[in-house]
Amino acid sequence: MPAMIELRAFMGLADTFRERNWDNPKTVAVTGEMTGEEFLAMLDLSPDAVEVFFVNGKAFTPDLAVVTGGDRVALAPQGVPGPYRVLLGFKKMG
Repeated sequence: MPAMIELRAFMGLADTFRERNWDNPKTVAVTGEMTGEEFLAMLDLSPDAVEVFFVNGKAFTPDLAVVTGGDRVALAPQGVPGPYRVLLGFKKMG
């Protein structure tokens, strides 16, 4: 049975959401557990466009992220400037 994920996008990915007429945050139905890469494929977003997944406030690279219903997920694009990396909590990831 599908469960919902609350999905937010930062910076340039927020522009993609607007271009697709998606809400930000967007509610996404998922069934079971998905890897970050599977989740991006379901959304038709390039893995190269996303540097960081935030799952319930914790930062992961797309290849290490795992999402499931009830999670709060945010996506940050490649190339986030240094000060924002600190504010968002993923300075040491790249």
